[in-house]
This record gives sequence, C-alpha cells and structure tokens, in this order.
Amino acid sequence: MDVGECVVSAGRAVLDMAQREWQPLSPGELEQRLDQAVEGVLEAELTARLNAEPPPTGGCGRTPRSPVCAEPRGQRCIGPPEEEAPEPGAPRETDAGAAVTVCEVDDKITAHITGLLQSSGSRARLAGRARLSLSHTVLLSLTLLSERVSYRSVSRRFHLEKGNIHRIFFSFCERLNTLQEKHIRWPVGREAAESLFPLCRPEIEHRDVPGVLGVLGRTRIPIRLPMGKHHVESTGPEVKRTKKEAHPDSWLNLQLACDRDGRFLHCGISKGSDTDRGGALRDKLKQRPELMPPGSCLVARGGYPLSAQVLTPYSGRLGPREKLFNQMLQEHFHILDQAVAGLKARFKRLRYLDIANYERARAVVLTACVLHNVFLDIGQVVQGDVEEEDAASTPEGELEIDDDGVQRRDSISDVLFQTFDSGSV
Repeated sequence: MDVGECVVSAGRAVLDMAQREWQPLSPGELEQRLDQAVEGVLEAELTARLNAEPPPTGGCGRTPRSPVCAEPRGQRCIGPPEEEAPEPGAPRETDAGAAVTVCEVDDKITAHITGLLQSSGSRARLAGRARLSLSHTVLLSLTLLSERVSYRSVSRRFHLEKGNIHRIFFSFCERLNTLQEKHIRWPVGREAAESLFPLCRPEIEHRDVPGVLGVLGRTRIPIRLPMGKHHVESTGPEVKRTKKEAHPDSWLNLQLACDRDGRFLHCGISKGSDTDRGGALRDKLKQRPELMPPGSCLVARGGYPLSAQVLTPYSGRLGPREKLFNQMLQEHFHILDQAVAGLKARFKRLRYLDIANYERARAVVLTACVLHNVFLDIGQVVQGDVEEEDAASTPEGELEIDDDGVQRRDSISDVLFQTFDSGSV
C-alpha cells in the first residue's frame, strides 16, 4: 500500500469516527458544541496571556475597563478601546466629588454586578450561550448597553463570534430581569413613610397637604419596526421615530415611578400601541391601600387618571387656585425627567434599540432600569440632558377622573390657596 492509499484510508477512518460521534446531534446542538469548544480555547489562551503579563501600576486589575461609570455632566463615559480614553490610573472627579481612578470605579462596578448575579442563584440563560467568565459577560453586556457600538466591534474587542455576542448579551439581560423585584421595589411601612417629601414649598406647608411618595410618568424607547409593518419615517433611528405619525410598534412605552432621589419604584413596559396610562397601577393601589402610607400621594402630569392616590394637574380654564396647585405639582416633574435623562445618558443603546422582537427589546429595557437602581445603590450617578420628547410625552387633559380623586385634589388646592392667600408667604 503506497502513501496515498494510507492517507485515504486514514481519512475514511477519521470521517467514520466523526460521523458516528456527530450524526445524532441536531444542527443547533452541533453549533452549540462547536461554539463552546472554540470559546474554551480562546478563553484559555486569553487567560494564559493575561496571567503572563506583569500587573499594571496604579492598582488596576487585568479586567477590560467597563464603559459604565459615573462622570460629570457633559463628559462621555469610556467607550471601546478604539476611542480615546483617560490614562489608566488618572484621577477623576465623580458627581459625589470624590477623586477616584477610572480603574477603581470600573472594578467596583464589575465586581458588584458580578456578585449580584452570583448571589442571585439564577441559572436562567439562553440556549447556546458560549462559555465565558461571568466578569467578562458583565463587561461585554455593559459595553453593549452603554455605547451604541456594533456587535462586530464588540466581537473584535472580546475575541468572540458575532452570533455568540447576541447569545451572551441576552442571557445577561434574562438573568438581570430575575432581579427586578429585589431592586425595583415599592417601599412599604416605615420605609415608605420615611421616603415622603413635601408637595409644596416649606413656606406654605400645611398638615392637611399630603406628602409625595413618588413621581409617575413615562417615556418612549424607539425600536426597530417588526417585519411587514410599514413605517412612515424610515430616515434614521433617532427619537424622531416616536412622533405621533409613526407606527406605534416602532417604540416601547416605559412607565416609571421614582422617588425624590430618582430611584425607580415601579417599572412597566408595554408596546407602543398600548394606550393605558397608569390605569393598572391605579387599580393596584386601590386594591392594596397599604402600599400608600397615610397622608401620601403620587403626582403625575396631565393625561394620567386622576384618583385619590394619583394627583394630576387641573386642565381647561384655570383660576388662581388651580394655577397655584398646578405650579406645586410642576416643581416635582423634573425629578422623573432627570431620572429618565440619566437612564438614557448612561445606557445610550436605549436611544434606539435595533431589535424587532418585543420580548427581547423589553428584556433590554428592563435590564437598564434594574441597573439604574443598582448604580444608585453604589453611589454612581450620571446626569443627562432632558429631552423635549420626554418632558412633553404626556398630553394635556384628563383621560379618567374618579370622584375621590376630584374631592381630594379640590380639598388640597383649597388648603394651599388659603394658606398662600393668608399672607403666610
């Protein structure tokens, strides 16, 4: 037998072995096994290379830097390595005024979120997710959320296939979604009572005027229009797609209630075609009065249903009493506006989600809201510019009114006007 025949025979033997091993696998299972094998090799090589490198000066870890960090207003967060970034270890002033290094902030964020996922006990993940260390999964996902970068650029940075980037990212979102009840909580009991803040200015405060538990409102998150649905404006993915003439399925409604610190107490996500404005939350508060401590209320812009629990401004022809009440409410709306601005400034991907699947788009938005509260818990605050679209996203007028709400609003406005008119200011 010559050399050529030996090679052919050996090749056939290898082919037979491969067919016996792989033939029972479905195409999806085969792809998953191949992905895991390749990622295992890449991760092992990366780990060995990092371990061989001397540790950098300045106390920074070997983990890639996260783009999500607190920074002064007007400055951008750290992006992909292709972009210019501050020198490693350079001190930077946070919103809280503390000088810390970029790497220290990033290490703290990564370690905190990784610890949350480890302690959650959640094993939820999408099928076919490539094997990747949890800390690298966190960094990869934060990169996609915080910057409007392509999957291709992220795949180059983390040395992963583009298809694996999708699986890893949505796996991360799915696991973060399981933490919603823990991190987006409605305060009750003593915690709720301590969270109240005044409805009016101190000089016209009165014992019959309730305290504010939170500010209710909503914003829109543009998404890619599902296949087969015509879009009247297709000239760009920016917020202009959320105008009234756009197809309602080209955005998500994000309804939020936040406390005076901008922390989300309630988060509801629905399709753009859903016209409910706080009706479900209103009914829940009516059915469970213990959620609202005595002498408390929520405030919302016009267009939300007026009730004894949710106070909205007067509409139509207004007298001095109604104007004073509306002015008191107006002073609180900026709290939610700034919270939403901070959410979109930190997670820039929310400016436009190139996702046509509603469930996946919803998972990404909910992940950003959960992380918003997580970052506030560790003192990471980002200031953003309030967009006109958000400040005016709720139309004027009252869609629904109940008698208890009318009576309570009138009594509060009477007290405010009498106190103001009595010369106590």
